[in-house]
Amino acid sequence: MHDHEQQPASTGHDHASWEDRYASAAALWSGRVNAPLAEHAGDLTPGRALDVGCGEGADTLWLAARGWQATGLDWAQTALDRAAVHAADAGLTDRVSWLQADIAVWQPPPAAFDLVTAHFLHPEAALRRELVPRLASAVAPGGTFLWVGHAHDAERAAMWGEDRFASAADVAAQLDPQEWDVEVAGLRPRPADAHGHHADEVVRARRR
Repeated sequence: MHDHEQQPASTGHDHASWEDRYASAAALWSGRVNAPLAEHAGDLTPGRALDVGCGEGADTLWLAARGWQATGLDWAQTALDRAAVHAADAGLTDRVSWLQADIAVWQPPPAAFDLVTAHFLHPEAALRRELVPRLASAVAPGGTFLWVGHAHDAERAAMWGEDRFASAADVAAQLDPQEWDVEVAGLRPRPADAHGHHADEVVRARRR
């Protein structure tokens, strides 16, 4: 689930539903960087970045514009096609690459990125417990893992399923304490938006 201050009405979580969402409008998202990425990655030295669930590419392009060599991953090809157009319009084609894949099965290259960031994915709990360490394995020593999710919301939990919401502590617990220094793990308030999101669960960790 991408944010970028706009949200589609559909609540389907399968691949076909996401392709339908993107096909239903010229743009689903605002095109602005997610605020937690700007806050928690703005002080990092640019290197290689992986943006998981990149949607139409706003976060990926924000990173690229700041010197990162950024890869955006999403399972919706329609979104990736739009992201590529945005990259070309911004003159950033040489700093980005796009990858169509399903995070439920995709295996990232080990220790290949200096930053792995994932915003508002909200997988089911069983997948999340496996996915977090799998994505984190793609972070190189000294690199950063950033996971951001919406705070629990009763109305959306009723639609999406309770187990699609996790606290920052739950996510941080999936990182091996022998390998990771957790720098941030908690609920962070956000400006109220039209969709009722009031806070984010944020985990930022550095790999030793």
